[in-house]
Amino acid sequence: MCLSGLSTKAQDKTTDTDIITQAKDSIVQNDNIAAIKNDSITIIQNDSIPNIANDSIALPKKKEAIEYIIEHSSQSTEGYILEDVPNKKVEIYNEAHVVYGDNDITAGLILIDYNTNIVQAKGIPDEKGKYSQLPVFKTTGNETTQDSLIFNYKTKKAIIYGLETEQNGINTLGQKTKRVNDSTIFVRNIIFTTSDPRHPDYYLKTTKAKVVPGKKIITGPTNLVIADVPTPAIFPFAYFPLTKNRTSGIIFPTYGESFNQGFFLQNGGYYLALNDYFDLKLTADIYSNSSWGFNASSSYRVKYKFSGNFSFNYDNLISGIEGFSSYSVAKNFNLRWSHSQDSKASPNSRFSASVNLGSSQYFRQSVNETNNGLGLTNTLSSSVSYYQDFVGTPFNMSISANHRQNTNTKDVYLTLPSLQLNMDRQYPFAPKNGAKKNAFQKIGLTYSLKADNQVTTTEDEFFSSKMFDKAKNGAQHNVSLSTNMKLLKYFSLSPSMSYREVWYLDKIHKEYDPVANKVVTDTISGFNAFRDYSASTSISTTIYGMFKFKNSNLKAIRHTMRPSVSYSYRPDFGFYYEEVQENADATSFQTYSRFENGIYGGPSRGVSNSLGFSLANTLEGKVANKDDLEGEDKKITILNSLNLSTSYNFTADSFKLSPLNVTAGTTILKKMNLNFGTSLDPYALKQNSTTGKLQRVDALSYLNGGPLLRMTRANFTTGYSFSNKDFEKKKEGVNTEEEEEPTAYDQDLFGADQQNTNDFSVTPEDEENTQKQKEETTDLPQYISSMPWNIRFSFSTNYTNSLGEKKISSASLMFSGDVELSPGWKVGASSGYDFINGGITYTNLRFTRDLRSWSMNFNWVPIGNYSSYYFFIGVKSSVLSDLKWDKRNVNRDF
Repeated sequence: MCLSGLSTKAQDKTTDTDIITQAKDSIVQNDNIAAIKNDSITIIQNDSIPNIANDSIALPKKKEAIEYIIEHSSQSTEGYILEDVPNKKVEIYNEAHVVYGDNDITAGLILIDYNTNIVQAKGIPDEKGKYSQLPVFKTTGNETTQDSLIFNYKTKKAIIYGLETEQNGINTLGQKTKRVNDSTIFVRNIIFTTSDPRHPDYYLKTTKAKVVPGKKIITGPTNLVIADVPTPAIFPFAYFPLTKNRTSGIIFPTYGESFNQGFFLQNGGYYLALNDYFDLKLTADIYSNSSWGFNASSSYRVKYKFSGNFSFNYDNLISGIEGFSSYSVAKNFNLRWSHSQDSKASPNSRFSASVNLGSSQYFRQSVNETNNGLGLTNTLSSSVSYYQDFVGTPFNMSISANHRQNTNTKDVYLTLPSLQLNMDRQYPFAPKNGAKKNAFQKIGLTYSLKADNQVTTTEDEFFSSKMFDKAKNGAQHNVSLSTNMKLLKYFSLSPSMSYREVWYLDKIHKEYDPVANKVVTDTISGFNAFRDYSASTSISTTIYGMFKFKNSNLKAIRHTMRPSVSYSYRPDFGFYYEEVQENADATSFQTYSRFENGIYGGPSRGVSNSLGFSLANTLEGKVANKDDLEGEDKKITILNSLNLSTSYNFTADSFKLSPLNVTAGTTILKKMNLNFGTSLDPYALKQNSTTGKLQRVDALSYLNGGPLLRMTRANFTTGYSFSNKDFEKKKEGVNTEEEEEPTAYDQDLFGADQQNTNDFSVTPEDEENTQKQKEETTDLPQYISSMPWNIRFSFSTNYTNSLGEKKISSASLMFSGDVELSPGWKVGASSGYDFINGGITYTNLRFTRDLRSWSMNFNWVPIGNYSSYYFFIGVKSSVLSDLKWDKRNVNRDF
């Protein structure tokens, strides 16, 4: 065995000779390469050839010099290099490596023939005939694997057998490949797949193809083969773009059937890759009953600056037959825009947008929009905002535009724009250096300015000139002074004062119209303002109580109370109010404020002299920890919160005592949350002699035969989730208090609605999650015993008794869960029950099958106004995302 390096180097054009340098300890046989395989090998030591100067042999001149050095070696200690110097041939065995310029070849066996400029490479077979160390060819940034190759290192042409390549996620395996040059390759009997090309789940097979590396693949007639079984899917040709950059192209539509619109073709159109930062997708929908739709969407991204996406959808949906009463036409649109700024782009300013506006019935009637979750909501909202921090000053500013739309009433509320200017808290009496030591030095001053232009309109008047007829605007200034101090060591005292000034550009004036015999309201333009102020103070402390137990696993209970008493005073600003008569004989008058229609309201009338009280409680325990070898006790939470609050207004004409509000919350069984809230009214109810209905009166309930406090409302919610992991941890004795990672369906009690998009195409992150599963074999009984599953429950109820109704206004139970029946099979369901209306709520069934390179999904809403189903099977890879079949049937009640 001999390790040697042989190099052929181009000489100066004047000499035009090839030099073959023989390395030390080389083995030379005066025969051709084929004869080398016989055992007639002559070993020639360097010192037995004294006439070879510098271990090199001068060869006859050639017409052309070789351009680069050919470097070769064997990387294995069990390999060898055989050099036939007279015939200029070399054989390299076991981890052979040859480099010529930017061409790099590694293989089990490499043969070099300097006469023909040919390099041959192939793998090494074992005793069972299985080849290893298959040739790997690297050139100009591309890397390929093949069974064997014949390569001319001067012309760069090659014949390759069993060529395996990967470009942009597409794996290919060709039987015979002819490489003309770096930019043109012809292949016969080639397959295309996104799975392992040696053992593919599926592939596209063609007899001939032309490959332009890094650009495209064009084939002849192509057949889809699944599990080595040819399918009827035969395509006259196929085109695979291989460019790393986005390219424009046709988007093929999907087909299906709608309950009201009949058969359809959806989302067919064209994709425009406008540049590296911006794209545009234009698609359309057509239906067999002449309905149609148009969709435009775009995404943009500038690295380290900003990113976002935009979409506009318009539907013209026809239902029924023209001339019949059931005939209707629904014209709906929806506009969505999302924009976010990279925090590194500008640390002192940011711009963001989240827009979702359009027709109220779009998500309920659109056949193409199958996000049932959005169809169940009754509100659309949008926000576009800009924030600026003025460096070197205490000021910051934000400008925003907001939109809120009630899809039931079709009312639209806009704020165009809203300006907010804030000043950070300033301490005018604090020392420039050192801590603030007393209450005077702790006095802080804050200022804020808020200016808004609000529009209330309807969906029909949206985007019309009429929508601004009812616009209201104004500006509000707020200034506050506050400080805090310790009182008697254990109490914290926090006094404060506030001043408000409000500006409006109009006011109202009311007067009695004797002709119409009613009060008429006029709006008068012009600058108007009012001012008010108030003062308040609060005192609070924290009290701890400890209860210890002997000879018990429960060592102690700690009760923490945080009582707070507050007082506020606001004078009477009744001088901003006026009176107007309501009838002809002036026996009835109405009091009003000229600012009462303003967006910030008007000044208060009457003195407010209020005392408030609140109490916050928590209960914690300490128990023996049997798992701790050092005997350290474990802390537990018994009661997360128990809060009470009320107030008393000394100057109110009636109902001076406010209801007692109580909220409580705790966690049991480590994962079940319990939350409760109620309002307790101290005042009684009395029957109205005229209407016969009960009404609240200014008399204490317990003095009128009622309870001390009367419950007027209450609510209770609870939720619990558990999974197979909880039981596994119990068996293994693992602490289950740690938070578990959320599952795919944890984002929503009803499960992840997999109809959020128009199909189930898998994102690039999902393309990497199946390789390990392919290689693993699963013990079925063991899998069943540890089958992954999870279930979530939620219950909520509301009680109303403000006027003696004693009515449970709502009570519903909701659940969601999923189970992996086997590796790759997941089944999920979500539903609920409305106890008040006596019916099943929104129900969704989900079935998902991971087919390694493929995915199959079935989403079914069996009942209700949004009953529908959607089936999808397709290739996971985004490169072949059009290789799919989906079918949906959507029922939308107009």
